[in-house]
Amino acid sequence: MPENHARTPEPRPDGGSGVPADAVSGTPGQDGHAKASGAAGSRAAAKSAAKPAGSPVFAWLKEVATVVVIAVVLSFLIKTFLFRAFFIPSESMVNTLEVDDRIFVNLLVPEPFALNRGDVVVFRDTKGWLQAAPEQPQGPFTWVQDGLTFVGLLPDNSEQHLVKRVIGLPGDHVVCCDAGGRLTINGTPINESYINPAEVPQIRNFDVTVPEGKVWVMGDNRNHSADSRAHMDSDGGFIDIADLEGKAAVIAWPLSRFTTLGNYPDVFRNVPAAP
Repeated sequence: MPENHARTPEPRPDGGSGVPADAVSGTPGQDGHAKASGAAGSRAAAKSAAKPAGSPVFAWLKEVATVVVIAVVLSFLIKTFLFRAFFIPSESMVNTLEVDDRIFVNLLVPEPFALNRGDVVVFRDTKGWLQAAPEQPQGPFTWVQDGLTFVGLLPDNSEQHLVKRVIGLPGDHVVCCDAGGRLTINGTPINESYINPAEVPQIRNFDVTVPEGKVWVMGDNRNHSADSRAHMDSDGGFIDIADLEGKAAVIAWPLSRFTTLGNYPDVFRNVPAAP
């Protein structure tokens, strides 16, 4: 019975050995290539794992810083072009505005939106109505407060602004008072429902015609307001429209007093236009 030995390849007619070339030369075939590729991938993964990952704390701080910068820029733009916060230091507008109220002022009034009788306005004191504010001592964090005020994150408490209600527009003839103690505008008496009801206003007679580019303003707390009536010796008591910061629109703080501020159109509805 013939033995089962490995058969020696017979010579090929062309002289070849019949053994695959890669087996003779030791050159790897597909399996060898796959193994080499896998080894290369393992080395790349190892190198990637060896690289230090970014600190999560640094990433968080970077995100917070980005949010803060965006908030500051938006606040500055809003404060510059739309709304600005102010602090109420006096009782001249009680009970429409109380001492320590924080209000937002619409900077789009008087331009591009028109100013109306009854608007509560904030204006710069360029007429010397206020005493010069005493210089505040500089604390360690004064620059922080000044910076936050500048960008609009804190209300302006420099006390060099005033807040009053517009009673007379350019050309209006405003007189105090008729037989019933009421103001008249262009000959029409008005019932001022915004006046502080806690006190009966004292009569202080005046008869003025508002010049072009100016307004006549009065406080709602008539007996405690040094308004246009008290400054007739200085430019007739009139305020330049150019000095207006804007129209008070909202009481923002304290939250218990949060409300919008109106201009009482019913009070002035029957007042004719200036002659």
